[in-house]
Amino acid sequence: MGAKWFVIVNPTSGNGAAKKKWNPIYAELKKQQFDVDFAFTQHKKHSVTLLKNALKQGITKFICVGGDGTLHTIVNGILKLNPPNISAIKLGIIPVGTANDWVKTYKIPNNHKKAIQIIKAEFTIKQDIGKLLIYESNETIYFNNLAGIGFDGYVVHKVNKFKYLGFLAYLTGALLSIASYERSNLEIKFNDIEIKEKTLMLLIGICKYSGGGMQLTQNANTTDGLFDISHINKISLLTIIRNIGGLFNGNITKHKLVKNHKTKKLKIRVLSSQKTFIQADGELVGTGSFEAEILPKALHFIVPKNNC
Repeated sequence: MGAKWFVIVNPTSGNGAAKKKWNPIYAELKKQQFDVDFAFTQHKKHSVTLLKNALKQGITKFICVGGDGTLHTIVNGILKLNPPNISAIKLGIIPVGTANDWVKTYKIPNNHKKAIQIIKAEFTIKQDIGKLLIYESNETIYFNNLAGIGFDGYVVHKVNKFKYLGFLAYLTGALLSIASYERSNLEIKFNDIEIKEKTLMLLIGICKYSGGGMQLTQNANTTDGLFDISHINKISLLTIIRNIGGLFNGNITKHKLVKNHKTKKLKIRVLSSQKTFIQADGELVGTGSFEAEILPKALHFIVPKNNC
């Protein structure tokens, strides 16, 4: 297999599934003749330290064993460390999370043996990455799948208690929260457009799936250097229930209440006083105003050759 691989395992992914599955995953890596070192993350930011040490040793091949949150943390670690050899870095994933939304775009299977075969082939795609600058915390956050502000962020804030429901966690959280959610007044600027109104949610997409397999953005393309924006001013619980199928097959984006746009960057200013949550890749990353820009083809991900 040539060069050494470094495997980052989040033992809490998938409600503890990663810890249980690690022994058969490790056995399969050995069987497929991978030369690997591995480490279990002990806290949320631990993967940054692990990446730093591995990069110092000259390792450029990484495997994430976890879900969307683990992948998000590893992507942030790589981009924040910004090593000089970033173009040589390859990142593969063995999905064991709750929703596993990012892998759905590339049809990476949940079966660990098949996922390892894909990694072994080392076919990569240079994917766009989103960059958020959150004003309140003055923090830069990167995302590889989808970010959002408003109701989307609020549901992520609420959804932890439903994690045991797996991919249905987000939908359950959304249905239980929609009636009581108070919309925020947002000023949204992108291209030559300025929208200033009460907004239910604004989604900023790179890949196709979020919220446990929902397709909430219309023309997601992971390498076109553009965000795929869905802007929803308001929508009722009844409309959502009537369109549940559309949430998962993408038809919701054609609904008259959903406005679709493409852009490289945008600025969001929260004009309301209530807390307005921001999520990135299903992780709560902050509140309030922010700006977003796309970093075209910023990172190599290992994906199946026939799905690109």
